[in-house]
Amino acid sequence: MFSRILAILIKELRQLSRDRMTFGMIVMIPLVQLTLFGYAINTDARHLPAAVVDLSDSSYSRAVLQAVTATQVVDFKDTYSTVVAAEAAITAGKVKAVLVLPADLGERLVRHPAAGGGHYFAEPVGQWLVDGSDTVVASAIRSLRQMPLAEVMLKPQATTVPSFEVVQYFNPEQRTVVNIVPGLLGVILTMTMVMFTSAAIVREREQGNMEFLITTPVKPLELMLGKILPYVLVGFIQVAIILSAGHLVFDVPIRGGLDSIALAAMLFILASLTLGLVISTIAKTQLQSMQLTIFILLPSILLSGFMFPYEAMPVPAQWIAEALPATHFMRMARAIVLREALVADLGYDSLWLMGFTLFGLTVASLRFNKRLD
Repeated sequence: MFSRILAILIKELRQLSRDRMTFGMIVMIPLVQLTLFGYAINTDARHLPAAVVDLSDSSYSRAVLQAVTATQVVDFKDTYSTVVAAEAAITAGKVKAVLVLPADLGERLVRHPAAGGGHYFAEPVGQWLVDGSDTVVASAIRSLRQMPLAEVMLKPQATTVPSFEVVQYFNPEQRTVVNIVPGLLGVILTMTMVMFTSAAIVREREQGNMEFLITTPVKPLELMLGKILPYVLVGFIQVAIILSAGHLVFDVPIRGGLDSIALAAMLFILASLTLGLVISTIAKTQLQSMQLTIFILLPSILLSGFMFPYEAMPVPAQWIAEALPATHFMRMARAIVLREALVADLGYDSLWLMGFTLFGLTVASLRFNKRLD
């Protein structure tokens, strides 16, 4: 019995060694994933894109901005003249937070502490407007509520700590599920859409249908489109299930219009299906297509901003994240569902998904040869 088992074992090892792609994936998946995620994943939110509304425009405000920048929690990318413009920037996802400095900032900084010997000012020296839909980002901004500004104050006192008021938009209760459910749209659609089409061409080859396809007048681009279009409806069904269950069971608000949600979902579904087709033209077997799908799926979950702040990742990891359709849809889904943004407000991500779809269809069509290998 043991000799027979040993013979089968040797046979399987030899067969595995001949499958270069599978053998390469066995070695490369753990090495690449470990290096990438160990380097990129960071739960400490730093260098968050922020803006300022400086109504004081004085040496005091400049000193406050320098003190806040020194914490490295935020990087001030823009300046707005009004709070309304700043709120629009938060809604569109251009910045994560806005610091509003009042016109009487100097008076607030030199004012004595509140009566009764308290350690904090009776009124804040400024106000943070925060995108509360991301709980990690909101927590990082809340850490700036009290910070030492003794060098800014005209009459510094050891017991006096200026405070900032924090206003959290879109998720004032700081419920994690509000941030998770829209993100799940990207994760689940990536998982199912890429998986559905990653084995499409491989399956035809393994089932012996390639001869039929070769003899038909179907062009490669027509074949690619025919492969992905049936799954678009499947994707919309999944979107409806996730959003409906999230709203009814977890009370997740759906602030955006259904037309904007549908358009964003359409762009992402097509991009994900196209990515699966490209994988299908590369893989030789369904096992290989599954391995390549997993290789794409893990970065899509961990680098897209679903679990860890995008801004906390090092720049090279952000470049990799930008190449993944899930990263762009994650931004769009949360912006539309939670912040009531329009697709027009998210032009960069929309155009990127459209470009990815066209590029992927072209690559898949060129790689598909209407002949048996």
